[in-house]
Amino acid sequence: MKIKRLYSPNFDQKKRTVKSIKILVYHYTGMQSEREAIIRLCKPTSKVSSHFLISRSGKVYGLVKENRSAWHAGKSCWGKYKNLNKNSIGIELVNKGHQFGYVSFTKKQILSLIQISKKLIKKYKIKKKNIVGHSDIAPLRKLDPGEKFPWQKLSINRIGIWNNCNRNLLQKYRGKNIFKRSEKIKFIKNLNKIGYRFIGSKIFAFKKTISSFQRRHRTQLINGILDKECMIIAENLSKKL
Repeated sequence: MKIKRLYSPNFDQKKRTVKSIKILVYHYTGMQSEREAIIRLCKPTSKVSSHFLISRSGKVYGLVKENRSAWHAGKSCWGKYKNLNKNSIGIELVNKGHQFGYVSFTKKQILSLIQISKKLIKKYKIKKKNIVGHSDIAPLRKLDPGEKFPWQKLSINRIGIWNNCNRNLLQKYRGKNIFKRSEKIKFIKNLNKIGYRFIGSKIFAFKKTISSFQRRHRTQLINGILDKECMIIAENLSKKL
């Protein structure tokens, strides 16, 4: 695939090995336009960047070389990995995001994303469970790539994980809240197996992490409240790993 090269100075100077790259992180730009996003990702004082940027028309820009750590993840955690810049490839998709008018991603964007993701997955032997969104690895701070991101479509293309639960069964248990401590502990164990980590104040972190899980795996209701549907999905996913 064709990649247009731009240059962002926002990366760690130390080269990293192929073996250190374990995770693929998806973001949205959360800015008013593609132009603004490129300026910010390439501006030294912004101190943010990504390895790749995909425009609404599907054009792919390369901003930081893969053997350098781009500054896209920030304070983050996934599985045994912390502060994921050094272990990940970051891909930004142009989208105004929740702050400026969140819209669906375009077909051309997702087609380009699938193409480059497959290439990176093969090159770095990235596991399905380690293909994540920014909100998965930083649930207390981030919402991107958001509930409109087509995780299920990507999973059909063998990118990332998705549940295979019966839709009617799931809807039946939606909103049936969980109160038992033992069930909450079971849910947390399943989320930990998937890769989620709880950081910070327990109640706040629990609610935010559930919202992040819902934003990716149960988009019909994002309320930060644990219910039976979320329990079933988490258990289903954990059994796949």
